[in-house]
Amino acid sequence: MRLLKPVYLSAALALVLASCGGTKFSNYTPIGGVDHLPKRTTALTDEQLKRWSHLDLVRDTVPGMSVDRAYQELLKGKKATKVVVGVIDSGIEIEHDDLKKAVWTNPKEKAANGIDDDQNGYIDDIHGWNFLGKAVHENLEYTRIVKKGDDGTEQYKKALAKHREEINEAVQSKPRVDILINANKELLAYFKADTYTLQDLEKIDAKADSKIVQAKNIMYGILSRGNDLSVIDKYRKQVESKLEYQLNVEFNGRALTGDNPDDLNDVPYGDNNVMGPDRDEAMHGTHVAGIIAQERHNNLGGDGVASDVVEIMAVRAVPDGDEYDKDIALAIRYAVDNGAKVINGSFGKYFETHSQWVRDAIVYAAEKDVLIVVAAGNDALDLNKDGGVDRFPNDNVRMGKEISDNFLVVGALNPEFSEKLIASFSNYGHYDVDVFAPGVKIYATVPHNTYDFLQGTSMASPNVAGVAALVRAYYPKLTAGQVKKILMDSGIAIDKEVILGGKPTDKRNFKAISTSGKIVNAYNAILLADQVSRAKK
Repeated sequence: MRLLKPVYLSAALALVLASCGGTKFSNYTPIGGVDHLPKRTTALTDEQLKRWSHLDLVRDTVPGMSVDRAYQELLKGKKATKVVVGVIDSGIEIEHDDLKKAVWTNPKEKAANGIDDDQNGYIDDIHGWNFLGKAVHENLEYTRIVKKGDDGTEQYKKALAKHREEINEAVQSKPRVDILINANKELLAYFKADTYTLQDLEKIDAKADSKIVQAKNIMYGILSRGNDLSVIDKYRKQVESKLEYQLNVEFNGRALTGDNPDDLNDVPYGDNNVMGPDRDEAMHGTHVAGIIAQERHNNLGGDGVASDVVEIMAVRAVPDGDEYDKDIALAIRYAVDNGAKVINGSFGKYFETHSQWVRDAIVYAAEKDVLIVVAAGNDALDLNKDGGVDRFPNDNVRMGKEISDNFLVVGALNPEFSEKLIASFSNYGHYDVDVFAPGVKIYATVPHNTYDFLQGTSMASPNVAGVAALVRAYYPKLTAGQVKKILMDSGIAIDKEVILGGKPTDKRNFKAISTSGKIVNAYNAILLADQVSRAKK
């Protein structure tokens, strides 16, 4: 997203700020000059870890977004306008105790009357729309390309090679899953308990039964990396899903939806069940929504970045598998047409069939003054190496000219201000990644009215979408393009070497791996938004 040049504060904007005179926040200084700060030497407490993304780099020595500081020093007593945030995802448990107060309700639609009251093409879309209908599982995009047959394109060749590679990997993973399951069973029986810890494993004598020692060594390797026992079942489901659905050319998940995904005009389809038919599959979307909107300081779970000023519009369009370009294009347009001012998209893929439909929708959102915030991806890739990597959605093609100024791409940070600042899985790129934000060990709402830690650029994106919503709520006259620029220009600049892809041998200066060279900061964003807003008057 290179439309905005990688400057810390453009000359033009600096002149505006210098000439705007005194402001309400004229006595507050933006956070900066952090390169000298030492690495935190004490571990975060459980409560700090649950909300580290809201902490302050200078005061807490944690690379959070200074959300608490923004509320305490800048926003207390300040009036705001509610902002609708469209969350395009896997579905949202809208009845979650920590979310239900923040769920958007369509004011022009009457519930359960079977009539399209507002004539927007969607019957009874009270809280959003489900473009997947009853479908849950899907092929990956390259599987769908392979299914259609050889069309002589380079993309087909790449898809076929990728499909074969992934099937081979999934088949080899199956016995690994069995090994983990069996090792865990042995240890549970040994401890005569329904769980155990890394410390429990360390107490097993090296002279114990060989099966127990072998099981210990296997599970020690899992738990010592910060995982818990639930990772075994998650890994099993991941492998099974790949073999049964995502890579299976005989599987047709779209049959349950009933439309033609290659015809953008084949509408309407889907239904108004924004959680989807499987509550567990709404975990990703529920977590994303919580990062933005779970209620602050209510002693229930984590805190949302913008809970007091947002309404979450649930748009289900991301299955277990790759999203269809048609669904994403229509989901963006749905959110725009029904009042969203910020859209979060924590999804992505490396193959496409109708990516132009999505780019057209991005331009449509720009024309309607809607900001779109998306995740950079979790494959530890330099998206701009050797002319660029195809990744979708995007607002350019292979580092070409950007189509709009309303599209913001976010990489993920660790809760550690050191050379390990960048999450080991996070994609990066001086042209295609705009900013970085917290994305590791993020605590938020999940289905069944509970909470959990998840990680990914999928978590970094809604952190930024939340800050964007704050800015738009308190400064509603700023345009989507201005808010994007404010988020980039006001971030905290980092000028130090960081490890990429979790490989100590691969280091680069932080300022060279994104367009801005900065991490998003809510405190600074509010300060700059206030100055820009006053300068417009």
